[in-house]
Amino acid sequence: MMIKIQKHIEIVCSTRPGLSSMSKQSREAILVVLAKHYTNVSITIVNNLAALEAVVARKPDLVFLGMKFIPMYPALNIQDDRKIWISQYLAAYDIASTGSNHNAHKLELNKDLAKQCALDAGLMTSPYYVARQNQPIPADDYLTYPLFIKPTNRGGGTGIDSCSVANNAGELLAKVTSIATDFQADSLVEEYLPGREFSVAILKNELTNEYSTMPLELIAPLDMNGARLLSEEVKSADTEKFVEVTDLGIKQQISSLAINIFHAMGARDYGRIDIRLDKSGIPHFLEANLIPSLLQGYGNFPKACLMNTQLDYEPMILNIVRLGLARKTYSDAEFVTNNLEAKSLELADITLMPLLV
Repeated sequence: MMIKIQKHIEIVCSTRPGLSSMSKQSREAILVVLAKHYTNVSITIVNNLAALEAVVARKPDLVFLGMKFIPMYPALNIQDDRKIWISQYLAAYDIASTGSNHNAHKLELNKDLAKQCALDAGLMTSPYYVARQNQPIPADDYLTYPLFIKPTNRGGGTGIDSCSVANNAGELLAKVTSIATDFQADSLVEEYLPGREFSVAILKNELTNEYSTMPLELIAPLDMNGARLLSEEVKSADTEKFVEVTDLGIKQQISSLAINIFHAMGARDYGRIDIRLDKSGIPHFLEANLIPSLLQGYGNFPKACLMNTQLDYEPMILNIVRLGLARKTYSDAEFVTNNLEAKSLELADITLMPLLV
């Protein structure tokens, strides 16, 4: 009989639309794995501040993050600019959590900020601008059609469809208007990359502290316009193909770009970086997912781990957990305390007011 490790782990996610990065099936699969190895493992639904405060009161040894934030004002949901970032809130109480901290999560959630982070680091990403809701579309003389349009703050292919590639100003306006109407979101407008698409899983080795980069190629079915887009429909139906990257030159290029993006964003432990080639075959950063789907047999992350290093689902989950348990959180807590100063009023308003209990 296996002797379980005396640890209290809570898998934290939400049932509110737009807040959770973890499906019911995924969190239950993670629970099954962790319950085999640890004495006290549970799933906790956090839809509001009271539920998060209850997690803190229980003082788990580790929170397995399946979400990034909760809104300060629940009615605003994802639209709330004053977000309570879960990893930062937990760190203020010296509670460890899996994966990246709130700074990286904030970059991930705002795709335009992530792209600017890449550019600031001298890394390749397609030229872009942001079309704000209810505002005129910026002059795009410096961008070349076709353009690709998606919401700035959604994942999972949300808002991406056959109309996401615009060949003229009329198609651009129609898609930007659609995103503003359907999702109350700004639009990220970037030059369309017509080449192959890749997803690179990144995972830290708990023993060596080195990172493994594990790419796979994603091949979406052709849409009505002859483009291969990983739309919400394609991802939900799981109709894209996953192919091992055997070309060593391409593999090295996309792996190098992925790990450099990961570090530029300040990410840690694990995550996924999506990359697409331009018409000349040069890799460009698309977006990051720092709480990627961990659903066995579905998510790109576990598929990439298995395809590249034969790392199966259970040891992959345990690796992520041990990284979280091993990490000290005092530096994050110190960061929160320092941000009580007026120079960081924005973060203080968002995250520190609820901490004053």
